[in-house]
Amino acid sequence: MFKKILIANRGEIACRIISSCKKLSIPTVAVYSDADERALHVKLADEAVNIGPAPSSESYLSIDKIILACKQTNADAVHPGYGFLSENHLFMSRLEKEDITFIGPSAEPIRVMGDKIESKIFAIEAGVNTVPGHQDIIKTSDEAIQIAKNIGFPVMIKASAGGGGKGMRIAFNEGDIPDAYTSSINEAKSSFGDDRVFIEKFIVKPRHIEIQILADNHGNVIHLGERECSIQRRNQKIIEESPSPFVDNELREAMGAQAVQLAKKVGYQSAGTVEFIVDQDRNFYFLEMNTRLQVEHPVTELVTGFDLVEEMIKIAAGEKLNISQKDVKFSGWAIESRIYAEDPERNFMPSTGRLITYKPPTSIDNIRNDTGVYEGGEISMFYDPMISKLCSYGENRKKAENVVKLPKKPIIKNIL
Repeated sequence: MFKKILIANRGEIACRIISSCKKLSIPTVAVYSDADERALHVKLADEAVNIGPAPSSESYLSIDKIILACKQTNADAVHPGYGFLSENHLFMSRLEKEDITFIGPSAEPIRVMGDKIESKIFAIEAGVNTVPGHQDIIKTSDEAIQIAKNIGFPVMIKASAGGGGKGMRIAFNEGDIPDAYTSSINEAKSSFGDDRVFIEKFIVKPRHIEIQILADNHGNVIHLGERECSIQRRNQKIIEESPSPFVDNELREAMGAQAVQLAKKVGYQSAGTVEFIVDQDRNFYFLEMNTRLQVEHPVTELVTGFDLVEEMIKIAAGEKLNISQKDVKFSGWAIESRIYAEDPERNFMPSTGRLITYKPPTSIDNIRNDTGVYEGGEISMFYDPMISKLCSYGENRKKAENVVKLPKKPIIKNIL
């Protein structure tokens, strides 16, 4: 097992990883920017290293500074959490050269699955259902029009390097294509530095359903059921649940089998998520593979009893999975609500500043609150304004919904 794990992240996910490391009696190292000097993850870790100014590009995204922090503290492994460097295959390759273990998959699966065009082609070769479309790069608006006609409207123009809903535009007819094409390219270039786009069929009334997988270094791959993430705002997930109210056992097994099939084909190891889009007739299509821990992983943990972070650490240390697919059991229902510091009167723009009042539920049965803040702490303008992930659990969906009785007055306040 590892002697010391450095967590290349911040906020609630850094705190979450520290929790699992403590269960395994593994010392932890937190890294922090100037803006995060008083952050909760810094207080919880055994050691902490300042890695630079507040902007992510100068701190949490600096591969050199993360590796230097590992050397300074003698950390022999890095857990990347989600976001930042978690799906950067160059980061993984650099760690390998420095003989530091990356708690996640190897570089090649990260690279292949990190490109939406290449991953779709790979999924087709692996026998996984994919959305009808044109997977080659679209070079002109006229070419986009012709391809869209062949596919059939409505279509979606998508950035190859996209994520978080950026670089996506829907065209319902031929007249929508020029603006959609130009907007998609411009946003893709500004957000990812990569203006490649492709086109696929837009699924009407879709559901966003994803399968959690675990794969070790000994050829064992299992799935842990599904999460439904269809409730979104601006293409960003805000409510997630497991199981899905739409998925029956037959669909679950079919999607799970294809997720496992894809993971085996790409040589995956660690925790990962295969995302599907499902239409109203229960036809499902590969969307993408997230080669990291998901924000919404707690709902899977609540219904399966697995600690996914612990499993990631054990797999990275070379251990075999100690459970097979037939041993995976599902119990109850879990719902995760993302709690953000936002101003509803300004179209839910981030609301930054000191957290004046914060009273999370601490004595309610069947409640889990993954958080990275505390009363008196700061909501920084430099990072995502998520305060916590409030999870409720019950025997069924209705009981999970009714665990928390919301007060008439808000329990979270923050001011500029």
